[in-house]
Amino acid sequence: MASWTSCLFSLLLVGLIAETAGELLKSGGFETLAGWACPHPAQCTLTNDKHSGQHSVLVKGRHETYQGPSQLVTLLPGHLYKINAWMKLLNDHADQNLLINVGFQLTDDSHIYVAAAGHFDAKVSEGWVHVQGDFVAPHKPLKSTRIYFESKPSASVSFEVDDASVTQAQHVTPVTTSYLNQQIDQHRKSNIHFNVQTAHGVHHNNVRIHVLQTKKSFPFGSSFNAGKYNANASHGRYQDFIHKHFNWAVPENALQWYTIEHQRNHMNYQTALDAIHGVRQHGLKVRGHSLVWSAEKHVQNWQKNISAHELRHVVQLHIQQTMHKMRGLLEHWDVNNEILHFQWYQDRFHDPDYNLELFRLAHQIDPHVKLFLNDFDVVVRGDATLEYLAQAKKYKAANVGLSGMGVQCHFPEGLTPDATAIKQRLDLLSTAGVPIWVTELDVVAVDENKRADLYEAALRALYGHPAVQGIIFWGFWDQTHWRGPHAALVKGENLQLTAAGRRVLDLFENQWMTDESHDLSQSGNQFKVRGFHGDYEVNVYYQGKQHIKFNFSLGNQDETIELIVNP
Repeated sequence: MASWTSCLFSLLLVGLIAETAGELLKSGGFETLAGWACPHPAQCTLTNDKHSGQHSVLVKGRHETYQGPSQLVTLLPGHLYKINAWMKLLNDHADQNLLINVGFQLTDDSHIYVAAAGHFDAKVSEGWVHVQGDFVAPHKPLKSTRIYFESKPSASVSFEVDDASVTQAQHVTPVTTSYLNQQIDQHRKSNIHFNVQTAHGVHHNNVRIHVLQTKKSFPFGSSFNAGKYNANASHGRYQDFIHKHFNWAVPENALQWYTIEHQRNHMNYQTALDAIHGVRQHGLKVRGHSLVWSAEKHVQNWQKNISAHELRHVVQLHIQQTMHKMRGLLEHWDVNNEILHFQWYQDRFHDPDYNLELFRLAHQIDPHVKLFLNDFDVVVRGDATLEYLAQAKKYKAANVGLSGMGVQCHFPEGLTPDATAIKQRLDLLSTAGVPIWVTELDVVAVDENKRADLYEAALRALYGHPAVQGIIFWGFWDQTHWRGPHAALVKGENLQLTAAGRRVLDLFENQWMTDESHDLSQSGNQFKVRGFHGDYEVNVYYQGKQHIKFNFSLGNQDETIELIVNP
């Protein structure tokens, strides 16, 4: 009986794998509604307006945003899936998004919801748009999985769906820790070749060479609270932590327009300037975040109450003043934050290419500072990756001064960073041919050790990808972190390291730094050190005493060090 049960289970598993290898949706072309459900009171009916074939599904009469056509599918836990459909908005509404979401019910009856694909700030004038993305099924036993289509924030709009598809991603090799370590070794390290000559009478067993990395060249940084930083008497430890452990910094929201000019014509640049000068004096480089932010909730009321003509002039004046104030102090500027998802200025001016104008203006004002796009859900999740890629290609082709793509990485609580999915999304984004920076990294977990695991998983996946040129945490102290104490690396007035902080610093300052000693009696006159990129100090000891000391920098090219040791 046991053997028969085992065989039956194997047959069922083979059948399940075979089913998920192909198309998982039934009636994805919407020639019929077989397999589809439509939650009451929404109405899902076939219509002759279609993307292809004879029909699509028309969705109207919704009372809640999630109400739309949905279907149960069978997925394998922990696997990566591709999802796409053609969707069409029928009523314009500000910041309306067309979305494909996935709801997972686990065997313990808990639920996980994942945004799988989206088209943001949709317009009726666009007609049919291709909504596509990817998602990873939870690494937990699944009871059921439902794919559903929605449009939000307004439930009153109607939309159509056609040519929907869900398939398991094929030919995807799971990314292991071993693979990431190999990538880190390949892309973050170079060889240091030592050729040592010893004079007559110098015995190898009396010569020791210490190779010590004193500074890393890869940017590891964090945002920080400019007000707390400037309060030197109360928060010296806060300053000290930033200076000691990071080489890049972002004055969090001190450069946001709503901070600088909350009330019209009442400017405050000094808080940001004091903090920027402070970190620069300690050798840190600084990112500017951000000149403009098109999310309506971050636009000051006084801007909303002036005419579009006047507003256009005001935006231009703000960018000119701010960039002149910060000239020579910043390496990067995020020009207009999160414009993939929010387009308040574009909508106010009825100009979908307004952001190109902002980039051109910023590049003319300061052609030396690097201008960035910056957005979310392009690496942590896959619902906006392809749209971000298209946006970057558009800006690069327009020759408006685009220098980089900022990928925010705010991992939701309960979501373990998936190295395989992260690699797939970064691989896609890298095809734009634009440098990628992780501009806002954080995870959330109540348990400090779990938080440490999450940070390590994220950092290894991101640092191990060759397209990533810098990683910035979006805060580290529990008393100032925007996501609260459960995202922090340090806690309390004394900035005590949490388990997550200890893990992160072990990666930054131990595992990903080079510190080696070589005795010539064991290594011989010629040996190699595989070192992380950065600044180095070499000390040659003869008979236990320092004999030679010098410094050099290691970059992408191998270095050869010639040494002569005299008695």
